[in-house]
Amino acid sequence: MTRFSPRFPRHSSQEFSQGTVTAVLGPTNTGKTHLAIERMSAHSSGLIGFPLRLLAREVYDRVVAIKGPKEVALVTGEERIVPPGARWFLSTAESMPLQDGRDFAFVAIDEAQLGAHPERGHVFTDRILNARGRDETMILGSEALAPMVRALVPDAEITTRPRFSTLSYAGIKKLSRLPPRSAIVAFSAEEVYAVAEMLRRFRGGAAVVMGALSPATRNAQVAMYQAGEVDYLVATDAIGMGLNMDVEHVAFASLYKYDGARRRRLTLPEMAQIAGRAGRHQRDGTFGSVAGRADSQFTDEEIERIEQHQFPPLKSLFWRDSAPRFDSLGHLIADLEQAPSSPVLKPAPEAIDLAVLKRLADDPNIGASVRGTAAVRRFWSVCGLPDFQHRGAEHHASFVHQLWQHLGQGKGHLPVDFIARRIADLDQVQGDVEKLGARIAAIRTWSYVAQRRDWVADPAEMAGRARSVEERLSDALHKALAQRFVDRRTAVLLRGLGGDASLLPVTLEEGDAICVDGEPIGKLNGFAFVVDAQARLADRKLLLAAADRHLPGLLAKRARELVADAPESLAILADDKGRPALMWHGQRIGQIVRGTSVAFPRFQPDRALEALPRAEHEALLAHVAAWLEAQLGVPLAPVRALTKAAQDRRCSGPLRALLVQLIDAGGAIPRVAADGLIHALDPAARQILQRLGVRLGSLDVFCAAMIRPECQRVLAIARAVHAAAPMPADPDLQVAALRTVIPASVLPPAGHPAYRLVGDQALRVDMAEKLIRAAHDRRGQAASFAIDPALAVSMGLTPANAERLMRAAGFRRAAAKTSDTAPALWRWRGLGRRKAAQASQPPRRDGHFAALADWKVAIG
Repeated sequence: MTRFSPRFPRHSSQEFSQGTVTAVLGPTNTGKTHLAIERMSAHSSGLIGFPLRLLAREVYDRVVAIKGPKEVALVTGEERIVPPGARWFLSTAESMPLQDGRDFAFVAIDEAQLGAHPERGHVFTDRILNARGRDETMILGSEALAPMVRALVPDAEITTRPRFSTLSYAGIKKLSRLPPRSAIVAFSAEEVYAVAEMLRRFRGGAAVVMGALSPATRNAQVAMYQAGEVDYLVATDAIGMGLNMDVEHVAFASLYKYDGARRRRLTLPEMAQIAGRAGRHQRDGTFGSVAGRADSQFTDEEIERIEQHQFPPLKSLFWRDSAPRFDSLGHLIADLEQAPSSPVLKPAPEAIDLAVLKRLADDPNIGASVRGTAAVRRFWSVCGLPDFQHRGAEHHASFVHQLWQHLGQGKGHLPVDFIARRIADLDQVQGDVEKLGARIAAIRTWSYVAQRRDWVADPAEMAGRARSVEERLSDALHKALAQRFVDRRTAVLLRGLGGDASLLPVTLEEGDAICVDGEPIGKLNGFAFVVDAQARLADRKLLLAAADRHLPGLLAKRARELVADAPESLAILADDKGRPALMWHGQRIGQIVRGTSVAFPRFQPDRALEALPRAEHEALLAHVAAWLEAQLGVPLAPVRALTKAAQDRRCSGPLRALLVQLIDAGGAIPRVAADGLIHALDPAARQILQRLGVRLGSLDVFCAAMIRPECQRVLAIARAVHAAAPMPADPDLQVAALRTVIPASVLPPAGHPAYRLVGDQALRVDMAEKLIRAAHDRRGQAASFAIDPALAVSMGLTPANAERLMRAAGFRRAAAKTSDTAPALWRWRGLGRRKAAQASQPPRRDGHFAALADWKVAIG
């Protein structure tokens, strides 16, 4: 048995005779929609068309509760729930299934006065003229529609219904003085967000309802309002289209809107439609304006008309031929642009579907591909794809053209991977409210496409994917709206505690979020508590008070987790300022700073660690010190050995000076730069160098252990720390591996201590010395000698660069080759008189290291 609400009177079947057309007209809150649901439920089948997807979904849920989910269908552009054998359909006006052979006993069109809407009016006018139920038809709308019904449907019976409650004007109020259970209406997303943000500051937050929201997001926002979590609702004029909520006062933030062509003042019926959302059922409601906006003030006449529900009648509706010819694009466009014959109908302004059709029809390539009735009809259906993203005719036409390239040829289906890739690209729940809203608008396009069984090979699969993405985006958008425009924390912090927030339970949740009684108030960044950036200034003391009481215990637990964690959880990385810092799972806990020498950097903990209890603080520092030594001790062992010798006052001055230069240079220096110091080394100093692994090569002085990859990697960081420089960038992989020969182009601009440039190649200094030593071994006592090129070739050094190295080392060609097979002969010419003279000069007595020249070393 059909259930009826006790708030509305029951109607007997005798009131509505078979085959009748009844226009039920009246202001808002007269129960027109409820009556239509009641009448449809009394028939064996039925269909109701609504102006909004959100409203269709709301009524669908109500009818499902009456008839059961297997008996009820929902059909909108983006959503299609049609169980086999469904008999009662709820739909948007554009998607009413009237052309697929279905026969409904009952048909109704809601908000039929939208026939006067410039963009969508022709759809509602067509439904008034042509949508008929087998047994009963209902046209629902405002009383202003009465003249149009009499003119267009002369056999219709017109009944009017009075409003159940009183609607009165409450004046102009500031946002901060609006009463609870108020809805504030604005006419753009920007205005809605601005008002919601102000309400968050003044009143703790607001729910947001816009036509662009998905049903899931809208339902979640409304549920938040209905449950009393927030006392305010900010909405666009979508609220005026039958969305039922417990609103006691409607405040207009503006009385002007952009209608797609111009910014204009709301018409009186539009004002009344929105204001009438206040005071549902038997409860009286009020309406008014938001103070501070000159464009939100009602005139005395408008106030009186709204209160008395007296509006000027409609004089015309928009019309477009709903059954055009499809034999050619020219005839189709002509029919869509033809003028109506009735004096109360006027041609509809060019809608975006017609604008897209005309743009694409002018393209000769497209025109040639659209031949025949079936192709023209199909092409028109593609042009009818709604512009959910509001990108305009030009951009939308380009997108439609892209679709037609697939739909107009072959099997006429969009490739599965094409749709799947577009849907997958939108499956991103990160971003702010605006980005998520844009993705929902985009996924609505693909939801619409996936519903077309003649466009998609596997509509069920693609529709399911699009629906899943929309649900995830909707959930993310609801959370983003709540986070941005609802300040639950204020109520939670003060609820029942007399303002003592420190008594509330504080927990560390996933993602390092610090929550007070389940509400996030900030997060831990490493061991630092960061108050939520969106928290109001007035709340920061409350949040800090709640956190400070419990933070030591949470931080102690975190410190114990760090000490017990795997060594790989710690790493030296660049912080947000590029400085070498110690990170734990990517979160900074301190900085690596200069120590006693380059080989001994140290850990400087962040101040946040001072909040740790003493035991955990000491354990953490000991753990980090041990980890740092394990990471640096072995790689930097040769550096530390050289540093120790350079600091030993028993070593001679030239030796200490040479070691300091080697450490500063990173392990190798050109010999020519140190010849003066080398010449001053005594035998004991040379023994120390040998013991330290320092080679006095022909061209370079180097410590073999320091130019190994593991030492160079750590030493680069240690040198940056010592110089208070940014964290070094990752070197080229060939450089990092310290390969024997590499292209000179991959070296950093400042060069690399382990390499010597040789033409267009770079040769590791120890390998260069090996080649030179091999040449000296071949030389012996002979005046001229041959050098085996095999060693240089095996290293990867080119013959030209190998010759450059030999020349730099003091070798010269003895004579030209006598034959191609004869080996080249070399002579030893030495490094030149200038270098020899330079090497023979004693160190300058006024130089920086002059005082070190007299120091001696005792070898024990």
